[in-house]
Parts: sequence; C-alpha cells; structure tokens
Amino acid sequence: MNTKLHAICDSQGRPLSLFVTAGQVSDYIGARALVSSLPKVDWLLGDRGYDADWFREALNDKGIRACIPGRKQRKKTVKYDKRRYKRRNRIEIMFCRLKDWRRVATRYDRCPKVFLSAIALAATVIYWL
Repeated sequence: MNTKLHAICDSQGRPLSLFVTAGQVSDYIGARALVSSLPKVDWLLGDRGYDADWFREALNDKGIRACIPGRKQRKKTVKYDKRRYKRRNRIEIMFCRLKDWRRVATRYDRCPKVFLSAIALAATVIYWL
C-alpha cells in the first residue's frame, strides 16, 4: 500500500492542512482538494508536481502568486522566483520531522484514515504543543 501526503504549511514550516491520496495518484488531485482550504497569503511555493495551468489560474483568482517551477516537458517556460523557491526546504524539513515518528515513517496503519490521524497527531505534538 502506497500513499502520498499533501500539506499546506505556513512560512515557518508548520503544517496547517494535510491530505492523503493514493501513491499512484497525480499531485493534481491533492492540489484540487487543498486549493479550497488555502489561507490568505501572498505566495505559494510548490514543486514541479503542482505545475498545472488550472492550478495557477485558481491561485491567481484567490490573489496568490505561484512560485512553482515548470515541468521539464512544458513547451512554454514558466518564470518563477528562484530565490523564493529555495525557501521550500522548510516544507521538506517538515516532512522529515514527521518521519521521525516511526509509525508515520513505516506506515503501520493500513487504513488511510487511521494513517492520516497518526500524521495529524505527530504534527500536533511536534509543531503545536
């Protein structure tokens, strides 16, 4: 069983919203689920997996500027702020800190709801308590 965790984090790398999808599902599905729960921010940093025209338009409609590099096979290159994109390491650090919890790293739980609750518990203890 394989899963993929999608997260919305604040500027300090603390998770605000979490969503789990099946591992073989594209990142677009997670983006579509999380776009409605985006907070009022100026910028959104994301990796290449979230590069889609509809996602950029949805962010633009909310007044959020996207800092997402374009996919390699994209015909028209997309400009993004490379200096700002380097701050995305805070999100990667958040994922690594969640994986410090053995239950999250090894995925003991078969049920996705139970697995997501274990991730939420770990995130709460690590970042909010």
